[in-house]
Amino acid sequence: MKPGFFDKLVDRLDHLDKGSLQTYFLRLAREKGLMETIFQALEEGIIVLDPKAQISYANRAAEQFLGFKLDDAQGTKIERYLKDIHWDLVLDLDEYEWSQLVRREIEITYPKHRFMEFYVVPLRAVDEKEEGAVVIFRDVTRERESTADSIESERLHALSLLAAGVAHEIGNPLNSINIHLQLLDREIGYLEDATAKAELKELVDVSRKEVGRLDTIIRQFLKALRPSLPERMPHKLQELIKETLGVMKHEIKDRRMLVETDFADDVPAVAVDETQVKQVFFNVVKNALQAMSDGGILKIETYLSDRFVGVVVEDNGSGIDPEKLGAIYEPYHTTKAEGTGLGMMIVQRIMRDHGGEIEINSEPGHGTRMTLRFPREDARLNLLEAPEQE
Repeated sequence: MKPGFFDKLVDRLDHLDKGSLQTYFLRLAREKGLMETIFQALEEGIIVLDPKAQISYANRAAEQFLGFKLDDAQGTKIERYLKDIHWDLVLDLDEYEWSQLVRREIEITYPKHRFMEFYVVPLRAVDEKEEGAVVIFRDVTRERESTADSIESERLHALSLLAAGVAHEIGNPLNSINIHLQLLDREIGYLEDATAKAELKELVDVSRKEVGRLDTIIRQFLKALRPSLPERMPHKLQELIKETLGVMKHEIKDRRMLVETDFADDVPAVAVDETQVKQVFFNVVKNALQAMSDGGILKIETYLSDRFVGVVVEDNGSGIDPEKLGAIYEPYHTTKAEGTGLGMMIVQRIMRDHGGEIEINSEPGHGTRMTLRFPREDARLNLLEAPEQE
């Protein structure tokens, strides 16, 4: 519609015949219908407010984003849907309040959890004769998720490079220690005192075994940290748990911990990467041990549901504060003096790559219960029974 067309039409109403008037009004109707179609086709939400900050118009996208119907919301205050904004000041062109709304992002939970970016244009800023405002907003949830994934990927890449460097620096002295232990073992063979020979050989064997275990842990750590697809094979989770506890038996014994296991019967094998899942169990059990003082009790059990094989690891340690619970997957975040802050990040990545789930329940002073759910290959679907035909 050309600027000033409507004003000129009003001025000429008295001089128009019936046919011309009908033609002009048909033109108005067509152009209004076209604009309405355009507004409804936009992916951005558009809300028009009257001078009292009440909704007078909203397109389909706005209705979907904020969960209302225009017929019901017309005449309703916009603050019912967009809170914490001084709408009266905005409509009065308050410079400070308006400047804050040039571009703003909010989080909404109804009717769907979204992140919305919106801005407000008071109509008086365009034409002093006009009153009210236009609110324009769009869904930026995917953009935020994409940005978060990109940041996490870069962070994991940086950690992988760091871990590779550290592993290289540790690997060299480990190889040197292993070589010297072999030489020491050869020299022990030349001793004539059988008792001393047996004792020294036992010490060397223990040292070589621990060096080998440390080398295995480093390789498992690198494999778990680096982005790689799991090599899945059918495994019984209780067997992997037993093997992990076997590797950690010396630490468990030194801390005087009691480990109680309760493995459910007839639990099927699940398709997992053996090395990666052992790393998960190692990290979770390690965290539980570090959270308990000497003499704590660690309970490990398995269970079966329609969709998952579950592993529950429960300790009676210090627990986790609720405000810190959301940060446990962040790298280098740790509440322990000897912790690295990488364990739970690795656990989260491996479980996600396996299509699994993690649930954590913790109470300060009463311990932590962590549930790991691995998807079953033979998952059963519970179907509702069809109603009987009459």
